[in-house]
Amino acid sequence: MNAMAIVQSAVMSLVFSGIGLVMFLIAFKAIQWLAPFSIRKELEEDQNTAVGILMGAVMLGLAIIIAAAIHG
Repeated sequence: MNAMAIVQSAVMSLVFSGIGLVMFLIAFKAIQWLAPFSIRKELEEDQNTAVGILMGAVMLGLAIIIAAAIHG
């Protein structure tokens, strides 16, 4: 593998990582906006396990979708 291919792969990895992080941020903000309660309060102060599992499931589902889009 030549140096140009390695650099190109590294740049693409950084671009897709950035896109994925932005998508996670958008999803988190959308869930906060749609929820009838404060997600942050439930997770940080009340340590609500159910809300933590819900947020983890949403993020995992989004990660699978992003990975499938990247893979083609």
